[in-house]
Amino acid sequence: MTGETYSLLENYMLSCMQDTTHDREHIYRVLYQALEIAGQEQGVDFDVLIAACLLHDIGRQEQFADPRLCHARVGAEKAYAFLMEHGFGEEYARRVSQCILTHRYRRESQPGSIEARILFDADKIDVVGAIGIARTLTYVGSMSEPLYSRREDGQISDGQGDAQPSFFHEYKYKLEGLYDGFLTERGAQIARGRRKAAADFYNSMLLEVSESSQKGRELLREYVGEE
Repeated sequence: MTGETYSLLENYMLSCMQDTTHDREHIYRVLYQALEIAGQEQGVDFDVLIAACLLHDIGRQEQFADPRLCHARVGAEKAYAFLMEHGFGEEYARRVSQCILTHRYRRESQPGSIEARILFDADKIDVVGAIGIARTLTYVGSMSEPLYSRREDGQISDGQGDAQPSFFHEYKYKLEGLYDGFLTERGAQIARGRRKAAADFYNSMLLEVSESSQKGRELLREYVGEE
């Protein structure tokens, strides 16, 4: 891939990125992780991989405006149209589009090519570890969701089984179980190396808020007799 081609794809990507948790830095992190994973694989078409990484989230605006839409499908269609309009071959446009379509794993559209599997893993890696915690907190804040909720007995909930959305709920519902299902050996290895950072943050935060809440409620009862 030439520098001119890269700049063309990058500039189009930049024009589409407005989501704080799926911003351009997310795109670059996914690209860099993908290149690292690709170094351990055989037969990778780097032109397809780089384009797919750069363009994989260009459908986010449409999904944000209409949650019924799938950003992967919208992005695949936009990428295909963009590449065809700019003189890329049909097979190349189709291969890039297919990678984008399957990067958001669904049973009916599983990543098939090596480039698609690498993109899937690289994108998933950006939801694990410390960066996954940071991105989740950013999202929770943007949606005005709380960090945690309380059970009926007044104790801090760890997020397990909560109906109300919160950071703790998101950790238990999604982040905690993300370390299985990687499609490349290197991708799984990178994810495993990040697992402890995420678990340590969650456990430390749960301990801090639980202890503070418990002691604070006991002190409050001493002064006012009730909460």
